[in-house]
Amino acid sequence: MDKLILGRYIPGDSIIHQLDPRSKLLAMIIYIIIVFWANNIVTNLMMLVFTLVVVFLSKIRLSFFLNGVKPMIGIILFTTLFQMFFAQGGNILVHFWIFKVTDLGLSQATLIFMRFVLIIFFSTLLTLTTTPLSLSDAVESLLKPLVRFKLPAHEIGLMLSLSLRFVPTLMDDTIRIMNAQKARGVDFGEGSLIQKVKSIIPILIPLFASSFKRADALAIAMEARGYQGGEGRTKYRVLAWQLKDSLAVSSILVLGVLLFLLKN
Repeated sequence: MDKLILGRYIPGDSIIHQLDPRSKLLAMIIYIIIVFWANNIVTNLMMLVFTLVVVFLSKIRLSFFLNGVKPMIGIILFTTLFQMFFAQGGNILVHFWIFKVTDLGLSQATLIFMRFVLIIFFSTLLTLTTTPLSLSDAVESLLKPLVRFKLPAHEIGLMLSLSLRFVPTLMDDTIRIMNAQKARGVDFGEGSLIQKVKSIIPILIPLFASSFKRADALAIAMEARGYQGGEGRTKYRVLAWQLKDSLAVSSILVLGVLLFLLKN
């Protein structure tokens, strides 16, 4: 859990760091859409090469991303195995009790695994190269045209910023509470499934208590500083869309067109 990197920011001077947060957010949205068009070997290889090139341009070690994916491997494998065992159709390769492994199920499980890993890589890259405040400004700027329809763009950006900011803090609190419980003799790895579930309760209760306490302190601090939302507020950080931002979004659009033409 201490290796979970979602929500963390790594300062740097790479070309990915220098991009406008709006272009990176748009690129991620387009990426999540087009990743579902990759449904064969060629298109998945294209997505993988594109993602690795972007990771290389960010100047962040690939091993850092792999360590960040490890805490989510369990969820990914559960989803892919569920798809592999219960997929209908195709030639049966292995048959055991109620489980059937077919060539169609195996190929679909592989596609789902690749999609999970690619989306995690790209979304993690967004948070690693973009500060939460910049990401909040990007969300607010992209949603600003919808303000006329009574959409609270500033509040949505603020909630996203606070959520990303406190993900690492919640992880650190969880590790601290687990270490404190282990020092008191709690064992999280032994016993039956029911006992393991019960052992989580000593973690959840103090974690919820500390989270509510921190949220209350944050609300008091914002109120004491006269926070009134986005109405009439000026911007300390001014976003500037440049040529490299247009090229970044255009490159992923071109990738999407190629995937659409090459998909099965």
